[in-house]
Amino acid sequence: MLKTLPNLLTLSRIAVIPLVVGTFYLDHPWNAWLGGSLFAAACVTDWLDGHFARRWQQISAFGRFLDPIADKLLVSMILMMLVAFNRLSAPTLFPALVILAREILVSGLREFLAGLRVRVPVSQLAKWKTGIQMGAIGVLLVSGALPASAQIELAGEALLWLAALLTLVTGYDYLTHGLTHMEAEDAKPKPAAPTPAVPQKTADGVG
Repeated sequence: MLKTLPNLLTLSRIAVIPLVVGTFYLDHPWNAWLGGSLFAAACVTDWLDGHFARRWQQISAFGRFLDPIADKLLVSMILMMLVAFNRLSAPTLFPALVILAREILVSGLREFLAGLRVRVPVSQLAKWKTGIQMGAIGVLLVSGALPASAQIELAGEALLWLAALLTLVTGYDYLTHGLTHMEAEDAKPKPAAPTPAVPQKTADGVG
């Protein structure tokens, strides 16, 4: 299970997180390019693991479990680092918070529905959201190393706002999908409570 290429690619996306985080602490002019390159490589593995899993019929329960977690860890950690190092303007904290809140909501929803043996399929709009979100983070990572850094950073923040808007739309879609199954679960007839046993009296009248 762990030795298949798709799962190894997913694990590599988690392994690269501390490396990208470490680039924030490097005092070198190329640290932004290093962090951006590592992040770009991680984004490529996000496409490759699904591609190879489908092509080689290596889709596994472990892969379905780990793939969304790897994505959420990667996005959440880097957004937190961008905030910690003042690489986001104050207004852009709002879309970052929206994205983080949505990731927590969807993770909790998936966990609940998994208990009902219900899968939450990824919509096409959610895939666009992920692509724009990854692009925004990549631009923000390298913006400081580019000549027109202010304009590039503004473009990255605009993409992050767009990703946050799509996050709200897709989050609402997932939530309504989950609420439908929750209502169906609540509507199921509940088993009747067992009737308490009545103590029987013995021949001498003592219960």
